[in-house]
Amino acid sequence: MIWLILGLILWSGAHLFKRLAPAARASMGDAGKGVVAIASLAALALMVVGYQSAEGEVFWGRNPALTGINNLLMLISVYLFAASGMQTAVARRMRHPMLIAVKIWVVAHLLVNGDVPSFVLFGGILAWAVAEVVMINRAQRDWTPPAPAPARKEIIALVASIVVFGAIAWVHGWLLGFSVFG
Repeated sequence: MIWLILGLILWSGAHLFKRLAPAARASMGDAGKGVVAIASLAALALMVVGYQSAEGEVFWGRNPALTGINNLLMLISVYLFAASGMQTAVARRMRHPMLIAVKIWVVAHLLVNGDVPSFVLFGGILAWAVAEVVMINRAQRDWTPPAPAPARKEIIALVASIVVFGAIAWVHGWLLGFSVFG
């Protein structure tokens, strides 16, 4: 479980670096983006290895009802990621669509993964997302919604979300050996 925890710490540190040490991050210029990207990839690797090797008490598991709710929440989460990047109507109505997507992703995964390693992984990511929102809101109290996007972006975001969700489902089957649909 130590690798999982180290991965969460590295992930949070890399993503909060800009908020916790703005002068240091600014002094790195564009090179700082590469450092954060490399740290994020290393964090992901640590979390995957740590999660796969972690053991812990199991309180609940997958069942058809929770799997269906999980899939719906995941589709919403993927859509919010797309909406954030494309500045769709949804993104203009909420301040942090990407971080809200992360929170929905966490809830979806905890519905079908009721074991201690999942509580650590998804709970840690949830803690980071909440901290990120609080820090952004404190640093930038005023928020101006993005300008309206063309209607075609709404359709592209929806279609892309369905395609990406399908790809995520396929990767889960390929890497983890189970279908997210059953």
